[in-house]
Amino acid sequence: MAHILAVDDQITMRSLLESVLERAGHVVVTAEDGVDAMTKLRQQQFDLVITDINMPNMSGLSLVPKIRRLDSHQYVPILMLTTESSDYKKDKARSSGASGWLTKPFDPPRLLAAVNKLLRK
Repeated sequence: MAHILAVDDQITMRSLLESVLERAGHVVVTAEDGVDAMTKLRQQQFDLVITDINMPNMSGLSLVPKIRRLDSHQYVPILMLTTESSDYKKDKARSSGASGWLTKPFDPPRLLAAVNKLLRK
């Protein structure tokens, strides 16, 4: 069981992530954007962060380096879950500290496989 932060501006996506991950035995906290995520990251420890890229207030690409600067979450795996698929965005995410990439829409077994892989690292 892992403590996971799921960050997405769409409530339906947050609900779907929460449902899939909780059925797999994980504890899930959700955030609606990068600003909300940073507040939660400062309040509690997470084993994994899953974040969208395109969000208001603070994008996922801006969020990743901020997470890496937090002593408490410096080495926590970060999975980008997004509709974006360009090599440029993937390279930018990787260079700022993202650990993995999964495109939306996702199927639950593929999401869980990515989560399990990142949690084992």
